[in-house]
Parts: sequence; C-alpha cells; structure tokens
Amino acid sequence: MLLELRVENLLLIERAQLRFAGGLNVLTGETGAGKTVLAHALDLLLGGRARTGIVRPGAEEAYVEGSFELPGSLLAERGERLPADASEIVLARRVSGDGRTRAYLNGRSANVGDLRDLGASLLTFYGQHEHRKLTIAAAQLELLDETCGPRHAERLRACAEAYHESVRLQAQLDRLDELSAARERELELLEFELAEIAEAALERHEHEELVAARERLRQAGALCAAAGAGVEALASESAETPGAAQRLAGAAAQLDALAGVDARLTGLGQRLSALVIESRELAGELRDYAEGLEAEQLGGERAGLDGIEERLVVIERLTRKHGGSVQAVLDHAARARARRDELADAKLTLEHASERLREARARLDTHVGTLRRARESAAPRLARSVREHLKSLAMGDAAFEVVLAGREVGPRGGDAAEFMISPNPGVPAGPLREIASGGELSRVMLALMSAASFPTAQSTLVFDEVDSGIGGQTARAVGARLRELARGRQVLCITHLPQIASLGERHFAIVKDTSVQPTRATVVELEQAEVVAELVRMLGADGDDGGARRHARALLRAA
Repeated sequence: MLLELRVENLLLIERAQLRFAGGLNVLTGETGAGKTVLAHALDLLLGGRARTGIVRPGAEEAYVEGSFELPGSLLAERGERLPADASEIVLARRVSGDGRTRAYLNGRSANVGDLRDLGASLLTFYGQHEHRKLTIAAAQLELLDETCGPRHAERLRACAEAYHESVRLQAQLDRLDELSAARERELELLEFELAEIAEAALERHEHEELVAARERLRQAGALCAAAGAGVEALASESAETPGAAQRLAGAAAQLDALAGVDARLTGLGQRLSALVIESRELAGELRDYAEGLEAEQLGGERAGLDGIEERLVVIERLTRKHGGSVQAVLDHAARARARRDELADAKLTLEHASERLREARARLDTHVGTLRRARESAAPRLARSVREHLKSLAMGDAAFEVVLAGREVGPRGGDAAEFMISPNPGVPAGPLREIASGGELSRVMLALMSAASFPTAQSTLVFDEVDSGIGGQTARAVGARLRELARGRQVLCITHLPQIASLGERHFAIVKDTSVQPTRATVVELEQAEVVAELVRMLGADGDDGGARRHARALLRAA
C-alpha cells in the first residue's frame, strides 16, 4: 500500500505531500490543474522514462518520493536490496533540468531497474488510455492467459523457450545452407588437387635427383671421354707409353725383391703395392662407368632424357601451384586432406542441424497444443465471468465471447484471441475494437479486471481517468465497481466524474493558482464540507447553487 507521496517542482506542482489510506482514494481537479502530473510522478517511481521539460520553471530539479508498506512478497529482499530491519519501502527519483535522473531505494542510490522490479510488486498503473489496449489482439490474448491458472506461466515459458530454440536452429541451418554451395565447390577442388598429387606419387628428394640425372645425360659424351682418359692414364696397354698401374707394378716388384732388408723400405713397398691394387681397381671402375654410359647412349639416351624432362614438368607444375618445393606440395596435400575431412564433417553437421530442428519443432508443436487446450478451456469461463460483471456496470444485456483462432506460431504459441461483443440485444456481435465505444471499453476493462487474475491485494491499483466516455448511471456503476475492487486493497483513482468521486473514502483535490508566475498547483485533502464543494464544481455549478449542493450531498449519502 502507498502510504505517502511527496512531489517537488514537477511541472505545475511546487510542493505536495499526500498521505493515502486503504480503500478508494480519489483525486480530482479542474482540467489542466495537474491531475495527470501525479500519475507521471507515480510512473517515475516505477522506473518510467522522465519526459523532457517536466522540471518546474526556475527549479534545478524535480523530486518524487513514495513510501510503501513492505508486502510479504518482498520480505526476501531484506538484507539484499533492502535494509535487514526495513518495515517499509521508500522509492525516490530526482530529475535534473537536462533530463538526467537518479534513483534511490530507502535513501540509498539505486538504479532504475531496481525501482522497476520492486515497483511492479507494489503498484499497478492503468493510464488514461489503458482501456484502448483492449483493442490490441496481443493484449486480449494476455488477458485470456491470465485466467488459465497458476501453471500457465510455466506453459508460456516452455513454449517461448521452444520457439526461440527453433528460431536459433533455423538460423543456423540457413547459414549452413548458404555455405553449402561454396562448400561443395571447395570440396571438388580439394578432391581434384589431392588426386593430382596422389597420381604424381612424389618423393621427397626426387626433384634434386632428377635434375642431377638430366645433367649427367646431357654431359654423357664428355663424361665418357673423361673416364676413358682416366683409364688410359692408369691402365694403358701401349708398349711405348705403359699406364701408371703397370709402371707402379714394376716399381713395387723391385721393392718387394728387397723385402726384409730394411724395415722402413719394406713398409714403403707395401704401400706401393696397395697403390698398384687401387690404381687397377680405379681403372676398372672408370672403364665400367664409361662402358655403362656408352651402353645408355647406344640403348636410347634421348628416350631417358625425355622421360626425365617429362617427370620434371609434372613435379615443377605442382611445386609452382603449391609452394615452390616438393615438401611444400606434400604439406599442401596434408592440409587439403584435413580440410576435406572438415568439410565432410560440415555435411554431417548440416544433417544433424536438420534433425535437431525437426525435434525442436516437434517440441514446439507440443507446447503450442498445450497452450491451445488451456485457452480453449479458459475462454468460455472468462466470457461468462465478464458477462456477469457487465451486469453491474449497466451492460446487463451485452453479449461477450472470447473467440480463438490460429495464427503463425510465435513465443506465445499459435493462437490469436478476439474479444467479441454485442452491447445491445439483437445486434450481431463484432470485434471489441470495432463495436465498443470508449465508455463501453472502460466498463469491459473493469469487468475483465474483476474476472481475470489481476494483481494481488498487496498491490495498489492506480487508475488515471479510465472513466472517460461515460456518465450518468453508468458512471455510478463504474464507481461502484472501482469501490468493490478497493475492498481489502488500495485503489487510487484520478477522475473527472462526481458520481465516482463521491464514492471515495479519501478525497484529494488539485487546485491551480494562476495569480503567481509560473502557475502553481497545490494538492489538498478535503474534509466532508469541502468534498461537497468539490462535487458541486464537478457538476458544473456555482458554489452557491443550492440544487447542485443538494445533488452533491445526495451522491455522498448514496455512496
């Protein structure tokens, strides 16, 4: 319950302090006197946005403070956001001239989110055009959902989670599909490159060996000549110019004949004998080398050279494409195989994402069906209850139904609710947004508030001129409904109708003083005699109009 409201330098109000009580508290005043300023003050306490230009001219800042009883639902906040010994909650807001705001909770700095969270448990606000929300399909569905029982919030939460999971998986699948074509092209290229490299069957040092072999074949004639010259020098069989091996053999024979005479010479002779053997072996190897090259030349030197050239073309084409060396080509092949495997896994990922999406949509369909069954069960109950409450609001002949229809599935399921009404008998029912007048919308809203599971008795209800568009006995019936809502709870009603104001258990009036600059509005709590005078003003009569005063007293007596 709101115990006290303080307002300083907010638009027309320089300073106001209002002490409220339980039951129905009414606030009245002339048009433009500033009744809605108090509604804006309460909105600031609930964490609402500060409009520009709300600071009273000449003041540096505006200040709003509200003291509330601590409801049982917020006892758990003590020791966290509230002092451990708190018995009430004080919300406050300062608004500077440049629009910046500061929030306070029980005298300590807080953020606007704290005010919004706590304020939602303390006060529920219905503005001047709140009944217009009844013309919005989403609002009608929310009102129906409020009558679906305590487990319905869990159903809605499960459906929203399933919906968002489906949306997430669909987005993931769309991204994978977009990449699919590019992935296939890349996979084809990788397969081609790997096949090309595999067909080449490269060996790590093959290029260097082939280059050397090519050079050897190109220089085969010179190599044979050089080897032949070495053979001739070592093992010439000419009698005139014997080869080195033959001459070394003769010298070794002379030294061998004197073996054992001088140990030193004997050692030198042995070394000379070894040279004879080495020179003969070397001559043989050179002869074999030359004969081998001659055989290659006789057997097709050009064919061997062409084969080497062809092989080098293959190798060098691959090295140019993939890094400049055989090792770079082999490394590229390893990376390509890894990427190919990754792309193959991506294909599996696409299949798995599709399967997960099918499963998520199946779960969503289950939740959508659960919500629909709950709403189909609650809709006729809500319609019956609204019809009953409309009888006490001077709409006893009105027909009211809640019609469900399918729509595209969203976080709240796949249903659309349409409130259908026929205010007068014999007239076909039509959508509330098309048929009902402003006054009828106000009464339907009050009937729905009485029928639906609206905030608990711990929450203060604030109505800002929701009685617009009605008058006469209808206004009285609406006031009676507001008073009924105020039983066991606190209701604040800003009104311009004397039929409603007369039902208030506590009456506040806002008076505008234009004799000062800037214009100033003050708020006062009215005594019984002052209430009569205020009702006379609301009836549009002069203060000394006896008939109007009798009418005002009659309204109070009938309250």
